[in-house]
Amino acid sequence: MRLNADKNTRLDKFLSEKLNVSRNQIENLIKNSLVKVNNKTVKKGGVKLKSGDEIFIEKPEIKTSEKKEVNFEIPVLYEDEDLLVINKPPGIVVHPAPSYKEATLVDWLREKGYRLSNIAGEERYGIVHRIDKETSGALVIAKNNKTHEFLANQLKDKSMGRYYLMLLNEPLKETKCVDAPIARNPKNRIKMAVVKGGKEAKTLFVPVFKNLTAAKLYTGRTHQIRVHLNKIGRYILGDTTYGKKEQSTPRVMLHAKEIYFTHPNGKKLSIIAPLFDDFKNLIQGYEYEENNSLRDIFVPYERMCKQPQP
Repeated sequence: MRLNADKNTRLDKFLSEKLNVSRNQIENLIKNSLVKVNNKTVKKGGVKLKSGDEIFIEKPEIKTSEKKEVNFEIPVLYEDEDLLVINKPPGIVVHPAPSYKEATLVDWLREKGYRLSNIAGEERYGIVHRIDKETSGALVIAKNNKTHEFLANQLKDKSMGRYYLMLLNEPLKETKCVDAPIARNPKNRIKMAVVKGGKEAKTLFVPVFKNLTAAKLYTGRTHQIRVHLNKIGRYILGDTTYGKKEQSTPRVMLHAKEIYFTHPNGKKLSIIAPLFDDFKNLIQGYEYEENNSLRDIFVPYERMCKQPQP
């Protein structure tokens, strides 16, 4: 691909605008020696272009994962030209891995034709954040590179967030803010733990009905909810990693009920993900309103768990 600079500007900025991709993708091209300016391979994205300079981009080899047959459907909660929000069912893995042989969310996105630019040589499907295999609920997917970068920045600055519902082994007696750093468990590498010197982590837990509990994350650490529950002597039903090893509950009863963020057009969105039947069957006696926002539950307690600075 050949382009000519039409103004004096930085190389990475020029290519990002012309190709409609993120600067990270441009940096990957440059790192792999795939970009030349006036027939000279460049090493840095900050190279200053002059109007008329010729830029040549060599097409990278696209790394693709093995295609798997998809035998499930995923409910779409919201969709427009820039993004979609899905309600991930339990039991579906988000990203493929060499050791996992079943179809994943990525395979579903591929089958449906959702795919971002692969100019940097990688398959990209717009997945901004992830949730565990057994966890269900709201997940936002970007349809283009600019939206992906826009949403990823909100994830970093904490302006994007989720409210969770879960079923605990025992009810919480009161609202709790757990502020405790998380890192890899030094005694068990497959688990995370509260570790001095770990990454800052903060979670607000609010009792809803009996053992039905809501949570708001102020940070996004691996297994954060499960680790913080462990610290206060609770665990999620079905969680055999942080709870009892022998349980009859078929999966971890954790659901990302609501996701909020700002759309690239500036509109504030809050999307609610209905519970799946396996969860609803375990909260009989509670008058569950499918479309009620959880936001109001947390308002009286926000002062207990102030947002950390990014």
